[in-house]
Amino acid sequence: MPRGTCGAWAPRAPQAAEAPARATVSRDQQQETGKVNRKTFNAALLAALLGISTAASAQSDQPIKILVGFPPGGSTDTVARLLADKMSVVLKQPIIIENKPGAGGRLAAQALKASAPDGLTFMIAPNATPVFQTLLYPPSTLKYDMLKDFAPVAVMVSYPLALAVGQDTGVKTGQEFMAWAKAHPEKASFGTAGAGGQTHFSGLELGKAMGIKLQAVPYRGNGPLVTDLLGGQVAAGVMTAGDILPHQASGRVRVIAVFGAKRSPLMPDVPTFKEQGIDIDAGDAWTGMWAPAKTPPAQVERMQNALQHVLGLPEVRDILTAKATLTPDFRPAEEMERLQRKELAYWGPIIKASGFTPEQ
Repeated sequence: MPRGTCGAWAPRAPQAAEAPARATVSRDQQQETGKVNRKTFNAALLAALLGISTAASAQSDQPIKILVGFPPGGSTDTVARLLADKMSVVLKQPIIIENKPGAGGRLAAQALKASAPDGLTFMIAPNATPVFQTLLYPPSTLKYDMLKDFAPVAVMVSYPLALAVGQDTGVKTGQEFMAWAKAHPEKASFGTAGAGGQTHFSGLELGKAMGIKLQAVPYRGNGPLVTDLLGGQVAAGVMTAGDILPHQASGRVRVIAVFGAKRSPLMPDVPTFKEQGIDIDAGDAWTGMWAPAKTPPAQVERMQNALQHVLGLPEVRDILTAKATLTPDFRPAEEMERLQRKELAYWGPIIKASGFTPEQ
């Protein structure tokens, strides 16, 4: 995902404790013995609501490891640490974030494939990992198959991709940008934070939808791209809301459209391209969680339910939207599976037609 900084967090592993014996206690027995207090009952009720099985809680002294294929401090790492902090409380189990940066997230995916499917190892990654990495690299480079080697857990957050233009263009809408690009073909370009990602191919698809050739200009990150956009060295940029919204207030750049099918709650005043008569729906970028294939369904469901609970907490939603510029967007495993396959089918022909070849 071509994309806040949060302080590093790693839960302290508790002292190992002897697993409690299983017991079934009826309400009559509770009243008769008086040994089950309100606190215990509430904890049991919460566990039941979250779908936490007795077998799962028996391993609660073992930490859950979440792999992140990017360095500490990035958007994926920030989301992982925020959610892990809250999920650890809900699951009553320590959660450790293990960063495995490199190769665009492939190292973390390879480590997940090699992990035991015991419900103790998961991966949080942007959709670039299951979609664009799969479409750009051969199996010999990937060393994994996203659809066969991993089990989707849930989509957690999404973030819109938008087209921002510099003030030198003088355009305010998608239609005006199309007319400007046709009148200035030598300047009809867009910057992206790197090559071979969703922003890159969304820009190319936009040019196709407009009937013009838009030249992709890859940068080494969003910082240099924003600098050139502000300075007028590049006419436009395709980037996430979080990368450009802080600069829109200056008036030196304008966000004129989002690529998704509907407006983003992060910038509700910005229309979609389709609203402006330009037929493109490249979708939003998103971040999700995966488990190794053959992880017991009960363990996958346990994490899925915990994620859904945490993403519904007001304080979590506030942090994600206000500080990280992300939209809480929980989708269960079945929907995540369909989304992966839909995006593979959508982007496959586009990437092939572009002729783009990544550096190996």
